[in-house]
Amino acid sequence: AGGGGGGAAPTETQPPVTNLSVSVENLCTVIWTWNPPEGASSNCSLWYFSHFGDKQDKKLAPETRRSKEVPLNEKICLQVGSQCSTNESEKPSILVEKCISPPEGDPESAVTELQCIWHNLSYMQCSWLPGRNTSPDTNYTLYYWHRSLEKIRQCEEIYKEGQYFGCSFDLTKVKDSSFEQHSVQIMVKDYAGKIKPSFNIVPLTSRVKPDPPHIKNLSFHNGDLHVQWENPQNFISRCLFYEVEVNNSQTETHNVFSVQEAKCQNPEFERNVENTSCFMVPGVLPDTLNTVRIRVKTNKLCYEDDKLWSNWSQEMSIGKKRNSTLYITMLLIVPVIVAGAIIVLLLYLKRLKIIIFPPIPDPGKIFKEMFGDQNDDTLHWKKYDIYEKQTKEETDSVVLIENLKKASQ
Repeated sequence: AGGGGGGAAPTETQPPVTNLSVSVENLCTVIWTWNPPEGASSNCSLWYFSHFGDKQDKKLAPETRRSKEVPLNEKICLQVGSQCSTNESEKPSILVEKCISPPEGDPESAVTELQCIWHNLSYMQCSWLPGRNTSPDTNYTLYYWHRSLEKIRQCEEIYKEGQYFGCSFDLTKVKDSSFEQHSVQIMVKDYAGKIKPSFNIVPLTSRVKPDPPHIKNLSFHNGDLHVQWENPQNFISRCLFYEVEVNNSQTETHNVFSVQEAKCQNPEFERNVENTSCFMVPGVLPDTLNTVRIRVKTNKLCYEDDKLWSNWSQEMSIGKKRNSTLYITMLLIVPVIVAGAIIVLLLYLKRLKIIIFPPIPDPGKIFKEMFGDQNDDTLHWKKYDIYEKQTKEETDSVVLIENLKKASQ
């Protein structure tokens, strides 16, 4: 107990650390170094307590050095004090602070929305928007660094797509698993040095976008649709989350199935195929055309970020296809048949109307004939009566003359 008290006594008067300095390595690695306090007690085993602004990331260690990867877009400060033991309740010496400010320049000239995506663990693609106070002809350049590189490298091919600028560089996953615990440091500025540099830290456990999977086989088994696909390269099945989309052409249904664990249990599927996954889709009609596609994303079992889906895979179909020739023929024939049926129906209805409702005679003609209207029919009958009267008179005259001749003889 006496030894513990002896160790605590000098702590109250423990002098602060000396020569606290700060520097930057690579692009975004900030390093603080300091010397032990002057006049420290010989009975004191020095430990150093440090934390960043707002008392973040507290640390107690014997090293006289501390580093942090941080994008230098804002000011960052470290406070350091010394104490004689690892007891957290022990009061450290007076804290000494050292800050580092971001590069000088107009904040409105720095690029915005600087973000990077690691595509299929093969290459990283970064994009950004120009700052407000930036000339349209600004020539941008991007620098990057990670622990697998000996020095900072420059991205060679800057491109423009719409309003965004971008650049891609190779970043292949290595066999060392610790590589995933690293980050990529990014800085974007211009060649002329007129804009304020912009920084970003991209952890290699996030912002990962896989390539789309490749569908290998579709088959029906016991009323279910079995789907088999090959995962994108550089990934293992347990690190991926899947979505299987099935579209039915007849029912026009659109179903999406979320798949967390994709195991191949169907004996008809190929076995011993590396990096292959399977899923059984229930309730699919085998006598209709079904189109399947798949997409994947990383899961939180292996990665921190699980928001970036791959593109959809190429579609594959199974089932009976509709006969397009017959379908087109029916589209052409059916309207003709319907038009012909309508014409025949109209003619039949007209004939049926005449039979059911015969035409009624016009009574006006009857009254006109009765009352001697001088129409064409009346004149015809009058002419016929005059002709008959003249013929009768001539016949009577001939008969009379013949009788007179016989009497005179």
